Amino acid sequence: MVPLAERLRPETLDDLVGQAHLTGPGSILRKALQQGKVPSMILWGPPGVGKTTIANIIAHTLDVPFYTLSAISSGVKEVRDVIEAARHQQGAVLFIDEIHRFNKSQQDAFLGAVEKGIITLIGATTENPSFEVNAALLSRSQVYVLKPLGQEELLQLLQQALLKDPWLQSKRVELKETAALFNISGGDARKLLNLLELVVDTIQDAPVVITDQVVMDIAQQRVAIYDKQGEQHYDIISAFIKSVRGSDPNGAVYWLARMIAGGEDVKFIARRLVILASEDIGNANPNALLMATNCFQAVNLIGYPEARIILSQCVTYLASSPKSNAAYMAINNAQSLVSQTGDLPVPLHIRNAPTRLMKQQGYGKDYKYSHDYDNHFAPQEYLPDEIAGTKLYDPAQNAREDELRKYLKLLWKEKYNY
Repeated sequence: MVPLAERLRPETLDDLVGQAHLTGPGSILRKALQQGKVPSMILWGPPGVGKTTIANIIAHTLDVPFYTLSAISSGVKEVRDVIEAARHQQGAVLFIDEIHRFNKSQQDAFLGAVEKGIITLIGATTENPSFEVNAALLSRSQVYVLKPLGQEELLQLLQQALLKDPWLQSKRVELKETAALFNISGGDARKLLNLLELVVDTIQDAPVVITDQVVMDIAQQRVAIYDKQGEQHYDIISAFIKSVRGSDPNGAVYWLARMIAGGEDVKFIARRLVILASEDIGNANPNALLMATNCFQAVNLIGYPEARIILSQCVTYLASSPKSNAAYMAINNAQSLVSQTGDLPVPLHIRNAPTRLMKQQGYGKDYKYSHDYDNHFAPQEYLPDEIAGTKLYDPAQNAREDELRKYLKLLWKEKYNY
């Protein structure tokens, strides 16, 4: 039997649940479809929020040939075959799922066809296209951000499924509780409908009464398999990051192996390590960021299977490093302060003074050039007057940041008396 999520896939924008900012009345995509002028685009968002569905609706509405490729299983040859077929047709839509998995040469293969209008490209990605899509291709495409589905939208999906699907109707499903369905699916419509189908199929009684406990019991019986197309993607990466953050190299390298076995993109793993090196280790071990950055460069150069060794070295090093989120908290605190206080004026003494008029107005007056003073330090205020003395960076309790704390206290005395 065709999976429930596929049986219920919407065929028009009116049937689509969620993404109203892109597909609702008066939205940019709806207007483009009404005018018959749909640009090439990149649909960026988490799994199960409608990227593939939107591509299908566009092709169906425009009534043009629709080709679909997966960057996991397709290469340059398959792309060129589609382009050659599209040359003999009046417009065609090429949908590429997980376009971020195509390397530069593969993306270059369809750049010319996009420029000449032979194909309308629709790429779907869970990764930031600024990092993963060629600049030339990105400049010729619109980037649309899709949002996770909220609880109201997920409930709407469930209710539609119970009303429209004959198989579910035959089971006389009674939806008593939904919290477990929502929590496990995590805003992923495909995962939600697959879970609903699994629960209903598991229960032999009629009517089928769905409660949170029933859903949890059935879900926990399943072996968690890493799905490189999205089902377990965020759960596994969450376990991986939390293992490194929790200083458990055994757990970290296990979840790394799970991702590798599932075919996870090597750059996806390495990029998370670069982020983690600053967010969770920071100044407790500044070498962590160097290690993670070098790891990212090395695995891009080497690729699988040898990249697993480089990743393992970096992962075990980061997991074994002392931890600090002080830098992460500092920028959070600073951004929160900026949000609360707005655009405060820069103090006159640290303003730039490139013109005579600016100097006459006091720009740069009384500024103390730090290198002219003992220890290359001169006490002066660098924050706007309204927030002078505010503490944003609080060094964590570890050997390296203890040294930073002592140094700041030596320079600033009471101002940085942590």
